[in-house]
Amino acid sequence: MNKYTQKIETLFPEMVKWRRHLHMNPELSFQESETTQFIFDKLSEWGINAIKSKNNGVIGTIYGDKSGPTVALRADIDALPIQDEKKVRYASQKKNIMHACGHDGHTASLLSIAKILQEDRSELTGNVRLIFQPAEEQYPGGALSIIEDGALEDVDVIYGVHLWTPLQTGIASSVAGPIMASVDEFKIKVIGKGGHAGLPHDTVDSTLVGAQLVVQLQSIVSRMINPIEPAVVSVGSFHSGESFNIISSLCTIKGTVRTFNDKIRAYIQERFTHICKQIGELYGAEIELDYINVYPPVVNHKNETNRFIKMKESEIVHAEISTSPLIMAGEDFSYYLKKVPGCFMFVGAGNEEKGMNFPHHHPKFDFDERAMKNAVELLLGMTLDYMYVNASNG
Repeated sequence: MNKYTQKIETLFPEMVKWRRHLHMNPELSFQESETTQFIFDKLSEWGINAIKSKNNGVIGTIYGDKSGPTVALRADIDALPIQDEKKVRYASQKKNIMHACGHDGHTASLLSIAKILQEDRSELTGNVRLIFQPAEEQYPGGALSIIEDGALEDVDVIYGVHLWTPLQTGIASSVAGPIMASVDEFKIKVIGKGGHAGLPHDTVDSTLVGAQLVVQLQSIVSRMINPIEPAVVSVGSFHSGESFNIISSLCTIKGTVRTFNDKIRAYIQERFTHICKQIGELYGAEIELDYINVYPPVVNHKNETNRFIKMKESEIVHAEISTSPLIMAGEDFSYYLKKVPGCFMFVGAGNEEKGMNFPHHHPKFDFDERAMKNAVELLLGMTLDYMYVNASNG
């Protein structure tokens, strides 16, 4: 057993304790003040230079005794507005707020890495930037603001992981190029002319216009996008009227668009604008479109994805290394990868035998805590390999 495996095993009970404390005390995006203080106190206790960012994040730096590159590692720290329905001792103590996506595990994993590497800094050939980022779950996200606060200053490469219950514990996956989709949000307001349901000719039926919009917007992907290019247009909310015998004057539609290609992303937005204009003119309705570009796609750099594949040979990493499929979920880790090279990786955290197979953002979401060991191993392996290779090349 190598020294890092031993350190991780020794630290694991404390890692679980941190994760469960965070799980019991979740905080929503841009409101993570107690979580930030918890992280800041731990880093300060270990002698790590740290600052609080302006939106409740923490940026810490471990300075190795030997000169070399700076590797950044990122964990997101926010929770979701969901009621925790799990029957466990560490269930959320806050009504309608829970860690339903694994961010508590990401935070505990990065805290573990911080403690291990701070104790081992005399052997580090370079520095490690610790980024505890707020507000991954809520637009405009916390990545841009924490980057503005200096998170990537002098950074050469960045790595991040996502504990992922669709993947069995003991497996890690990634892929070069696009791995997670861009995220766009649309809000449509159809303003018609209400009236009696028995006299439709005296109205402009916003419900009918809204229904036509839903149908026509689906045709963008089915008939206007090359079938080999992944793209999704999903309507998640449709609301019009309150009574059976009144034609509503207002219909509101909300949804999301997911793509992996910037050109297709822009084209879909253009088609949205065109379709809304034409449908409005056809039925004599006023249509207001609010189309928000939320996060760009997460695009892994080839060299760093190759480093991930190389972890098959690492003495530190014990997870099975595999190729990830494309994931239609989004992540503001994409902003880091637009600034510096890096790789985003999925770490399997599902365990059907333990009932830990609920999807992310589900009220009963939980993950196999052993997956945190795999996350720590993977990030340590990537960090130390990058330092070793680049110190050797230098």
